[in-house]
Amino acid sequence: MAKEDSTGTQSLERALDLLRIVAGRAGRGIRLADAVEQSRLAKPTVHRLLQALERQGFVTHDSAAKLYHLGPEAFVIGTLANERFGIQRAALPCLSRLAAASEDSCFLTVRRDWHAVCLHREEGAFPIRSHVLQAGDRHPLGVGAGSLAILSALPAAEIEDVISHITPELDARYPGFTPDLLRAQVERTQMTGFALNPGWLNAGSWGVGVAVLNHEGQCEGALSIAAIESRIAPPRCAQLAALLQSEAQLLAGRLERPAGATGFAARARRQALA
Repeated sequence: MAKEDSTGTQSLERALDLLRIVAGRAGRGIRLADAVEQSRLAKPTVHRLLQALERQGFVTHDSAAKLYHLGPEAFVIGTLANERFGIQRAALPCLSRLAAASEDSCFLTVRRDWHAVCLHREEGAFPIRSHVLQAGDRHPLGVGAGSLAILSALPAAEIEDVISHITPELDARYPGFTPDLLRAQVERTQMTGFALNPGWLNAGSWGVGVAVLNHEGQCEGALSIAAIESRIAPPRCAQLAALLQSEAQLLAGRLERPAGATGFAARARRQALA
């Protein structure tokens, strides 16, 4: 029985990992071959699990384009979760104002274990845009402006814990991001009050990010702005940081939790330590 339970748990975890991978390509879809590559599972296993998720309505398969997308059941569950943990809903007015004022692309990012996930992207009016980050994209903490802002807002011991956990992934997928670079950028972010990504993730695409702190000083997420280099290079980056800081304070004041709910920061910390 213990072996059966272990096998069932492993299959469930693999299926949920695949669901996250599909969610990371929300709006664009993902091919079977790409899901296999990202999951590092055998092709028959990935195909079997995706079929199971499709039967339950969590993914759909576009047979003509050969792409998998999130399904209606994922929408239903996400909508129900948003009613309880509505940071995205609370952030929408802030992102709208940021996009209008900056005319660039603006983002809401939250922590998930050792990673940062983009929840929402709001487009500004400037015709040349940075397409480096989309809703659903997931990167290790510290990779990207919003992600770096979140990492920098953590206690010192937790920052080191995060870096130690993500170092293998950095080595494998983000060779330009070393532990020493992250430590230096965390220090800079803490000194200036905002995170700056000068094209490290994608050349020519810069970003500025600011953490959203609740009344207990815990980080609930981050707001960030991304654009081509010429629109974020100094001195404009400081002006954008001031806009972000103002909206981050407003967002912190808007965050309300129903009885029994806990903030993103507390849940992420518990999940990471589990």
